[in-house]
Amino acid sequence: MSCDMDVSNAPRGVWLVKVPKYISSRWNKVQNSEVGRLKITKSSGGKPPDVVFTLNESLLKSTADADGKQSIPKDHKFAISTISSQSLAVFSHSPDKLAIEGRVIQKAECRPVANDANYLMLKKHCMLQASKPVRLVKQLDHVVNSYKPVSDHKNNIEFEQLKKAEGKKSREDKDKVMDMLFAAFEKHQYYNIKDLVRITRQPVTYLKEILKEFCVYNLKNPHKNMWELKPEYRHYKESETN
Repeated sequence: MSCDMDVSNAPRGVWLVKVPKYISSRWNKVQNSEVGRLKITKSSGGKPPDVVFTLNESLLKSTADADGKQSIPKDHKFAISTISSQSLAVFSHSPDKLAIEGRVIQKAECRPVANDANYLMLKKHCMLQASKPVRLVKQLDHVVNSYKPVSDHKNNIEFEQLKKAEGKKSREDKDKVMDMLFAAFEKHQYYNIKDLVRITRQPVTYLKEILKEFCVYNLKNPHKNMWELKPEYRHYKESETN
C-alpha cells in the first residue's frame, strides 16, 4: 500500500552513533524508558566536542540478555568523525506511515573509557567463552541405547559399491584381445578361464565368445576344464616340427 512521506522533521539534525553489541542488546529489551544521558563539553580551537555517555542504572542491573550476569561499563566516550563527503538521513516506517526523522549531521562511535574494570572483565569473559571447544568428549559409565547397531555403515557400503563400479572390466577391441590370447598361448599350451581373465582383464562372457572361435575346451583328463588353441592356430607346433 502506497502512502505519503512525512517530511516535517527533514531539517532536524541527528547523530549517527555506532554502539557496542552489549549496549544494543540491552536497548532492544527496553521500551519507552530512559537508556542513558549525554554530557557534551565544547572544545576550543575548532576541535570536536568532548561527549560522555552514561548508561541508565536499570540497564546495568539487567541480566535478561546474552551477557548473563556479566557487568557492563557504565561510562562511554564518543569518538567524533566528520561526514563532509556524505549525505545521510534517518527514516522511520510503520504500516501506514513513512517519515524522515532528520538528516545526519554528525557520526560517532561509542567506546568504553580507558581501563574500565567492567569492560576488561567483559572482554575476558567473551574470550573465555570463545575459547571453549564446540564439541566435547565425554566418558560414559553406562550403555546408551540411543541408536541401533548396523552390520555396516552407509559410507562403507557406498565406498565398496564405487570400488566395484570402477573395477568392472570394459570390453576391449576383439583384435586386441586375440593378440593377448595368442601371446599367452605362445608361452603355454593350456590355460584355465581364470588365468585368461586375469591376463586379458575382460568380462568372462565376452572372453568365452572369443575363445569358442579360436580355442578348444577340454572335457577329459589330463587337461580337463582347460582351454587350448584349435589345431589350425597352433603355430608353435609347426615351429617345433621344423
